[in-house]
Amino acid sequence: MNQWEVVIGIETHAQLATVSKIFSGASTAFGAEPNTQASAVDLALPGVLPVLNKKAVECAIRFGLAIGAEVAQKSVFARKNYFYPDLPKGYQISQMDLPVVVGGDITLQVGQGDKAYEKVVRLTRAHLEEDAGKSLHEDFHGKSGIDLNRAGTPLLEIVSEPDMRSSDEAVAYAKSLHALVRWIGICDGNMQEGSFRCDANVSVRPKGQAEYGTRREIKNLNSFRFLKEAIDFEVQWQINEIEEGRRIQQATVLFDPENGETRMMRSKEDAHDYRYFPDPDLLPLIISREWIDEVREDMWELPNDRKLRFQSDFGLSSYDASLLNINFDIGNYFEGAVLAALANGERIEPEPAKFAANWVINEVLAKMNQEGEGHPTWKFGVSAETLGCLLRRLREGVIGAKTAKELFAEFWEEARANNYASHGGYPEKIDELIESRGLKQISDTGAIESLVDEVLAANPANVAEFKAGKEKAFNALVGQVMKAAKGKANPQQVNDLLKQKLEG
Repeated sequence: MNQWEVVIGIETHAQLATVSKIFSGASTAFGAEPNTQASAVDLALPGVLPVLNKKAVECAIRFGLAIGAEVAQKSVFARKNYFYPDLPKGYQISQMDLPVVVGGDITLQVGQGDKAYEKVVRLTRAHLEEDAGKSLHEDFHGKSGIDLNRAGTPLLEIVSEPDMRSSDEAVAYAKSLHALVRWIGICDGNMQEGSFRCDANVSVRPKGQAEYGTRREIKNLNSFRFLKEAIDFEVQWQINEIEEGRRIQQATVLFDPENGETRMMRSKEDAHDYRYFPDPDLLPLIISREWIDEVREDMWELPNDRKLRFQSDFGLSSYDASLLNINFDIGNYFEGAVLAALANGERIEPEPAKFAANWVINEVLAKMNQEGEGHPTWKFGVSAETLGCLLRRLREGVIGAKTAKELFAEFWEEARANNYASHGGYPEKIDELIESRGLKQISDTGAIESLVDEVLAANPANVAEFKAGKEKAFNALVGQVMKAAKGKANPQQVNDLLKQKLEG
């Protein structure tokens, strides 16, 4: 494996957040009965003409601006000709030679902790097109059915350059792109419903070789886990084939998650096989500078801009700022928690901001990850206001870290039990719970000093071991004090007083 280099490019189909289809007024709502949302235009009945959806174009403009690309002032729709049961026209309306978005790039964070690094992936293009229908192969007594509800659904196909060199980079790219399209409001990103699908073009070549190897395209990967598993299997398969003296054939393959393998679907077509030509029913798409400027003015802060602001305003590291900007909701949650954690009149400073960041990363994101890949990022088990109130009481020394984490976990479980219909716990409840359960931390210096004196008198062996240079003896004494205080003593005060007594 070390002598091989992996080359990956990704094509992504993002369903655009429009109420109606790209060339007709039919609904795009998910879950309708089969063939109830297919209009005469979608069915390609004689005499009908497509009419372009303005909202779909605005989504494309928004995406182009978000990635720093060129938004073409003139683009052209083309017919992509192929025959398949779920394509009623016998062609798909797409864009080929003149796409609406050209170039741009996405910066992603790959890996975690000390091994994390940033990578820039260039984008080739993004173009508008319509989706096909769907073939159904279950519950039809050995036959297949066709559902044309998706036919004509607006898509933005986003094509990357072959800049990725591992499945980890490919997943980081897909996650960053997924977060971006949701952030700017052009796609809901629901992978289970097919709103965000990735095709991975994978090849291998000997390290140091400039020429690309023969690629195989893995189609319709609708989860980040499947994307990684499919690429890892495909890479190893290609390496084995080459090392055993066989040639890789350009092909389209499918990933079977049941056995974790890719299998060939058909030999891969080239663009000329689709006989692209401009669609005679659609005029060229003309986008004025004024229209582009209007969309730009309507856009909110972009992920990388907010990441840089978190670094400069809150003193966060690049890694932490990236984690807090994995999507729009997490960043908003973090800022809400920071504001709620501040005492009245307290300014936003790096110390409380970093404190809140650590909690969001280590507690909130950990809980979100436990919920699984399909858990909506806006379904927080604990509201930002509730977390902020917990953090404020923790910073004030009213409660200890152990108590704060226990309350946080309790609130989250309460919300989960209610299917996240409401946030577990509420800010106004926290002080009440602290009082009613006797959770208040002991911060009185005199009370803690009395406990320390008792523990030192009762543990002369530990005292002697500490004075002989055994640091573990100090931790044992701290534990005894905390036990005597039933876990409620301020840990920092316990440490400070013990050191004073032992070293005095």
